[in-house]
Amino acid sequence: MRQTTLTAALKLRARGLQAMRAFFEAADYLEVETPIRIPAPAPEAHIDPEPADDQFLQTSPELCMKRLLAAGYPRLYQICRCFRRGERGRRHLPEFTLLEWYTAHQDYRHMMDQTEALVKHVAQSLGASPQLTFQDRIIDLQGPFERLRVDDAFRMFSGGTPEAALSDGRFDEIVGCTIEPRLGWERPVFLYDYPAACAALARLKPDKPTRAERFELYIGGVELCNGFSELNDPEEQRRRFLDELQARQQAGRPSSPLPEPFLAALDRMPPATGNALGVDRLMMLLADTLTIDDVTAFVPEEL
Repeated sequence: MRQTTLTAALKLRARGLQAMRAFFEAADYLEVETPIRIPAPAPEAHIDPEPADDQFLQTSPELCMKRLLAAGYPRLYQICRCFRRGERGRRHLPEFTLLEWYTAHQDYRHMMDQTEALVKHVAQSLGASPQLTFQDRIIDLQGPFERLRVDDAFRMFSGGTPEAALSDGRFDEIVGCTIEPRLGWERPVFLYDYPAACAALARLKPDKPTRAERFELYIGGVELCNGFSELNDPEEQRRRFLDELQARQQAGRPSSPLPEPFLAALDRMPPATGNALGVDRLMMLLADTLTIDDVTAFVPEEL
């Protein structure tokens, strides 16, 4: 049985989850649980939710957690199982563990600072700080993490621009195949200020509305998280959801209803920042493995 070889990895994972909870408890965050089975996920062109009878298994807990923000809870976190249909590979599972958290009255720059502190805390708790050894390379966790604008990353690594890549339908390909593998090998890198077309649920920059206040963190070429300054304009969010549904229909993907209770609550949500961090991927890095199966007790093929 594969499970007999996972003792060290599963112990590391358990200690990592304890360290995450300790980090948020020390900062006075409320741990919450929200429903896994929901009537309507956030529409996203390239993410397929898993149907569950006449509803769906959550792709993230975002919608319900933002409704809690709107209800007056200013600091929230959750560690939960999420589901994305058809995602399977060395770094992907169709059922995976996500750490998601939100902070009212802060923006994505605060979230980058906090994410850096969280990663350092977990690594230190597991004995992987101030240096992380990953694939025979030393990654410095002690100094400040690098911050790299998406525009600059395209110029440095692809010789092009995000706008040209979007026009050619190659933005995700260039990020995933050309830029991502080069990031975070000397020290972790925040890739930030995405084009407005990639904003998802992020707020646009007030002084530069062609860019969104969104970031991703990369360590050792691995995308670890996706954070925003959160959009809290219900009309703009509705327009974005409708655009995503149209893109799904054009691609022949199934559609879902709009999450109307979330949209109704959005105008009561305060300015906030949020982040979704892949727990399995962080454990991969800390266990020095390239395969998500190595830090997972059961994978789909074993069930």
